[in-house]
Amino acid sequence: MTGRVRVWIVPVDVPPDTAARCREVLDDGERARAAALLSPRDEQRFTVAHGALRMLAGLELKTRPAVLAWTPGRHGKPELAPPWSWLHTSLSHSGDMIAAAISAGRPVGVDIQHLVPGLGPAGLSARFFPPDEAGYVAAGRDASARADRFAHLWARKEAVIKAAGGLLWPNLKIAVHGRCVVRCAEPRVSHRVADLVAPAGYRAAVAVTGAAPFAMTATYWPGAVPALAS
Repeated sequence: MTGRVRVWIVPVDVPPDTAARCREVLDDGERARAAALLSPRDEQRFTVAHGALRMLAGLELKTRPAVLAWTPGRHGKPELAPPWSWLHTSLSHSGDMIAAAISAGRPVGVDIQHLVPGLGPAGLSARFFPPDEAGYVAAGRDASARADRFAHLWARKEAVIKAAGGLLWPNLKIAVHGRCVVRCAEPRVSHRVADLVAPAGYRAAVAVTGAAPFAMTATYWPGAVPALAS
């Protein structure tokens, strides 16, 4: 099985005209959810994230973004409603960045993580990750390197879990370091995972259901390319 995945990496701080475009394509429910958020920053993040995903999916489907509809799937993961249900979508945000992904035919998960050295990544890894991955994080040369390793692994795990539509906590023990194909603990399905080139200070990954390779394009939207981290 082959596949095709498209990813947009989007800053929360888009130009005002882009933010207005994102707001215009939201449905009534999304506008209400955005307006209910207490922080203007959270409202901006929600609006840009959901608007960008709608526009990305609309481009693929050759359909007006505003008419698309999602329904809750297993464990609440949103799925496009018929007649668009063959296209799979995923959304993530952390810090000041958003990641939106679409996949034709195969469930997809995307995750972006902001590096936060002060979180105590070694302790968190020892609690949630397999021993070898916890050791890999703890062996980072300084706090910044340990935060980078932790965010790298966490993004890969979350991408797989989102593709699977599973719950976070039962699956954090799955081993993802240095692997292209991983198997969820629940549901027990294989997924292929790949790292994304992310803005400096972030780590990101994308995963699709099934062990077969997939083709991927990643774009910085609406066009400005930030400093990148390998």
